[in-house]
Amino acid sequence: MTWAVTLLLIVSLASYSWAIIRRWAAWAKISEPTIPIGWTPTIKLSIIIPVRNEAANILNLLQDLEKQQYPKALFEIIVIDDHSEDETKTIVEQYARASALQIKIIELNTYVNYSGKKAAIKTGIELAEGELLVFTDGDCRVQPEWLQLYSYSYQTYQPKFISGPVSFQNTQSLLERMQLVEFASLIGIGGASIGLGKPNMCNGANLAYTKQVFEEVNGFEGNETIASGDDEFLLHKISHKYPGKAFFLKHKGAIVYTEARKTIDSFLSQRIRWASKWRAYQDADVKLLALIVFIVNLVLFVALLMAIVGIFPVSVFITGLVVKFAADFLFLSRILRFLGRKQYIWYMFPLQLVYIPYVLVTAILGLTGRYRWKGRTIQNR
Repeated sequence: MTWAVTLLLIVSLASYSWAIIRRWAAWAKISEPTIPIGWTPTIKLSIIIPVRNEAANILNLLQDLEKQQYPKALFEIIVIDDHSEDETKTIVEQYARASALQIKIIELNTYVNYSGKKAAIKTGIELAEGELLVFTDGDCRVQPEWLQLYSYSYQTYQPKFISGPVSFQNTQSLLERMQLVEFASLIGIGGASIGLGKPNMCNGANLAYTKQVFEEVNGFEGNETIASGDDEFLLHKISHKYPGKAFFLKHKGAIVYTEARKTIDSFLSQRIRWASKWRAYQDADVKLLALIVFIVNLVLFVALLMAIVGIFPVSVFITGLVVKFAADFLFLSRILRFLGRKQYIWYMFPLQLVYIPYVLVTAILGLTGRYRWKGRTIQNR
């Protein structure tokens, strides 16, 4: 038994380290777009924002969009209200009346049997007039260069799908700072995997594609019953149809900021929601990477339990943990430096103490497809 666990630990750690180091190298090779002086935008953009109960946040996002370094005549804002129970709709309407921006507020409850984020996004796409559709969430903050960078990248590189970086702001507690580090690893893996030509992850708070390509891949068809995954499933479908045409917008000015979860319960609900879509992945490379991450954490957890009861060498377990930590440290140092959060690297230490059981719990609970989010109980089918 000990030899079997040791062998499995060596194989899983080797596979995991190889996957991480490849992405560490791939991240460095992703070029950062530089907008030339005198460049003139010509593309009309549609900013699509699905919201539910975002009265506390949506005004900040609208004000950020007002400050964009992009001609106001060349972008519209479509806010789709998914049955909010607060003053979200009223706030958007009041802002729209006083603003020079082109703002539309759409109520999803006026559509028969339309609810959920995918329905909101689909409605926004149907109403969009822009050539490029740019997506974010109602609780996000964007920088003045955000739209300019998307437009320039689309015109220059002609991608079919653009994924942008996301990070946390206002991280005061230990829980929030640990989330920032863990989330940075997800953003880094997603960006680096796109750089490798093997897209796996992205975040719906910061991405773009055209209405044409959305229709070409039949939108969310095939995963309509899965509440989450409006971003990643589409990335996979577009990448299959157009290999090598996904683009990661690696630029500090393109970083979208949002808030970390404030409580452990809300954090776990969010991560279970994300994990609930794993079983529906079709791409073999995506499944393999998820399986490697799960197995290396499972084997480390089993080795820990065996070491505690004295049937597995403690030195072997510690060595395995150090190897995994070294690979993560190498990769995260690079990602956190890009995000301007290099000082947070030391939060990897407390994160490592809970990361193994956390991954196992969220993965297992995610397989049930059941979770609570924004006042709703969701059951994926």
